[in-house]
Amino acid sequence: MKKVIIIGATSGIGRELAKLYSLNDYEIGIVARRTELLTTLSSELKTKTYAQTMDISDTKTAISSLNDLIRQMQQVDLIIISSGTGHLNDSLDWKKEKETINTNVLGFAAMANAAMQYFIQNNSGHLVGISSIAGIRGSHIAPSYNASKAFVSNYLEGLRIKALKKNMPIIVTDIQPGLVDTAMAKGDGLFWVAPPKKAAKEIYKAIRNKKKKVYITKRWAIIALLLKIMPEFIYKKL
Repeated sequence: MKKVIIIGATSGIGRELAKLYSLNDYEIGIVARRTELLTTLSSELKTKTYAQTMDISDTKTAISSLNDLIRQMQQVDLIIISSGTGHLNDSLDWKKEKETINTNVLGFAAMANAAMQYFIQNNSGHLVGISSIAGIRGSHIAPSYNASKAFVSNYLEGLRIKALKKNMPIIVTDIQPGLVDTAMAKGDGLFWVAPPKKAAKEIYKAIRNKKKKVYITKRWAIIALLLKIMPEFIYKKL
C-alpha cells in the first residue's frame, strides 16, 4: 500500500485530498495545527491514518515532527504541502505580513527541505507544493502573500533541478491554483471559483501523471499567460 503525508490537511484543498487519497487506498499521514480537526478528519478516512499536530511556522519543531511522522509510517511515497495563510493587507500591518512570511516562506521551506532530504536519502519520492497563480505578479493589497507564493514556486523549481542534477528519480510538482472556494479566496468580484472537491480531483490527476507544474483549474492557464505578458502600465490599473 502506498503512503502519503498531507501537511495542512484539515481544511480546503488539503482536506479533500486526504479523503481522495484514502478512497484510493493510500495510508494517510495528516498534519495540521488543530488537534480536534485532525481527530475529526481521522474518523472520516477509510484507510490507516496517522495524525500529527504541527505548526509549520515553528520550523525547528515542525521538522522534527515531520521526521517522527515519517518514521512512524516507515515509508512515505508522497508528501504534499498544502499549508498556507494570507491576508488582504492594504494597510501593510506588519503582524499580518510577518505571519504570512513565517508560514508560507519559512514554514513551507522547512517542510519541503525535510521532505527532500528524506527522498534523497531513499533515492525516490514525490514532493508536491501548493503555490498559487498569485505568485506570478506582485499585489498592492496582499504583497507578502503574492511574494510568498512566488518563493514557493521558485523553491520547488530549485529542488526539481537538484533531483535532475543528482540523477535521482524524485518528482517535484508545483500546483498553482487560481481561486478555490476556501478561506484563502478573499476580496470582491471573484470569478472562476472552483469547489475544493473539484480542485482536489484535478490535483490528484496531476500528481498521478507526475506533472512538473499545473494550473488549477485548467482554465487558469489562460489567466497565468495573460499575467506573464501583461505590461506593467496595464497591470497596475487592475
